[in-house]
Amino acid sequence: MASYNPTHRDAVKLFARLGYASRGVVYLLVGGLAALAAIGQGGQAEGSRGALESVLTAPFGKIMLGIIALGLVGYAMWRTLQALQDTDHHGSGLKGIAIRGGLLVSAVTHTLLALFAANLIVHLGGSSGSSGGSQDAASWLMQQPLGRWLVAAVGAALMGAGIAHAIKGWKAKFDRHFSMPDHVQRWAYPVCRFGLAVRGFVFAIVGSLFMIAAYQYNPSQAGGTAEALSTLRHQAFGQWLLAFVAIGLFAFGVYSLLTAAYRRINPSV
Repeated sequence: MASYNPTHRDAVKLFARLGYASRGVVYLLVGGLAALAAIGQGGQAEGSRGALESVLTAPFGKIMLGIIALGLVGYAMWRTLQALQDTDHHGSGLKGIAIRGGLLVSAVTHTLLALFAANLIVHLGGSSGSSGGSQDAASWLMQQPLGRWLVAAVGAALMGAGIAHAIKGWKAKFDRHFSMPDHVQRWAYPVCRFGLAVRGFVFAIVGSLFMIAAYQYNPSQAGGTAEALSTLRHQAFGQWLLAFVAIGLFAFGVYSLLTAAYRRINPSV
């Protein structure tokens, strides 16, 4: 029987799948914490950073957080390869460049999230809340030439990404990347479509917060997922809105886990 020697491609596939799974765990936590907040059983709804902080309170929390951090690094690596090697064949047209640029941004944000998780492990906790990352980014951008316009551009890009997510969910565009049995598709595809649409909705809210920060020239108005969820909570019927979005973010977590299991991953390594 011939021996099998793992290749670089196998390593990339492993890290990519671990990355999708780690993203899934983060969004399951975000959705779960938001649901608890909606029914009055928790504090404020948390974003990705707050979700990672909550892992430390679980048994073997440091080990779990370390695995998630490693997965997030793998996800960032895979996103970088997707962008630079165009593994999904988006092309070099205007639309393709925009999508691949978004993949690079995703690589950066998940690298920062992995570093945040690593910092939590080393220091056994940190400053609570997820607003710092978004507000610090907005503050740094505003200190640059044409800073207000840069913040507005980030907001517009996030809103565009939100619309793209909603379209991807509505049209089930993820189908061309999946190799999933029919009996799984029947229940999984509605969950995936709903999760993508709700994540797109949250992205649009985050983008609008950056636009408001640019308009008011006030970086403290910017925010991430936690601030978007807080904004929803303070609207009319906010508790119901938050519960709806919490279920959607949980569904996106399920989508990410399904992606880890069933996505075709073809790196050119």
